[in-house]
Amino acid sequence: MAYKDPGFEERQKRALEAKKAALEKLKAKPAIDPAILAEKRAAAEAKEAALAAEREAKKAARLAEKEAAAAAKLAKSKKPIPKIMTEAERKAARDARYAARKGRTQKS
Repeated sequence: MAYKDPGFEERQKRALEAKKAALEKLKAKPAIDPAILAEKRAAAEAKEAALAAEREAKKAARLAEKEAAAAAKLAKSKKPIPKIMTEAERKAARDARYAARKGRTQKS
């Protein structure tokens, strides 16, 4: 006896039986008790709130650490804060460079 592929009707019948079995299995499942569902939701919300508080604490700690590092770096460096030159000062510096360049070329 050789293996015989099931025909279309046989496959269709098995698919219908499988659908019925799945539906019966779903119907047999007991309904979720609203009290238990509310309890699970409350537990999930409490867990999320705890995680959010932990995230905020870590974020604040990182920010404080960055600020402390920046303050330490600033205290460590003894360089003065660079002065921002006004338009007149920039023009005077440019003129001085120009005069120095002219002086170098005319001496030759």
